[in-house]
Amino acid sequence: MNHFIASNLYALKTSFSFSKNNNTYPKIFCIGRNKTGTTSLMKAFQDLKFHVGDQRRAELLLPQYRKGNFEPILKYCKSAQVFQDFPFSYPGTFRYLDQRFEASKFILSIRDSAEEWYNSITKFHGKLYGRGDIPGQDDLKNARYVYKGWMWEANRALYSSAPEDPYNKQILLGHYNAYNNEIIEYFKGKDNLLILNLKESDAYHRFCQFVGAEPIYNHFPWENRTINIRIT
Repeated sequence: MNHFIASNLYALKTSFSFSKNNNTYPKIFCIGRNKTGTTSLMKAFQDLKFHVGDQRRAELLLPQYRKGNFEPILKYCKSAQVFQDFPFSYPGTFRYLDQRFEASKFILSIRDSAEEWYNSITKFHGKLYGRGDIPGQDDLKNARYVYKGWMWEANRALYSSAPEDPYNKQILLGHYNAYNNEIIEYFKGKDNLLILNLKESDAYHRFCQFVGAEPIYNHFPWENRTINIRIT
């Protein structure tokens, strides 16, 4: 291959990569609750060369979310094509996104049951913030994720549980079911929502078909498993 052809092939490849990152492509929002495979979804998008938003930048918008001020969140969405976890996995956000971004797509990742999700999130947070036990109020207030106290603020934004019992099982189970049901009802009759259990054998191929990409795996790359976390 001569230098001229090689240079032009490189230019075409670079141009394609850039255009895939800009705002002319429909936004894709992963709106499943945390611990439903959202990190694996992010990895799958990255491996397919989609431009995924900077999660930490989004997490710093928690005070705005709690105030009900969605404009900074919507402005942040101009920074990439694909987004996941906070605030996209939090109640109400999907409505603003669907109204603002025409032709956007949504992926609701789910677990086999609310019970499985509850066990996963409490075990995960326990290892990170509770020294192996379900975290309490003080644990969350002292956790240094994003900034000290962010985890407590996030817990209060999500759940109506008492401060002394932030992971009350019945309240969290009800939250998970109500959150998913609200989304399913909202998108009923529309074709821009994919409900996805990442453990199902055809999940990855359904995902690729939905986002318009050629599969590069047979199954999802599984990320952020609690078993891999080391307590320090």
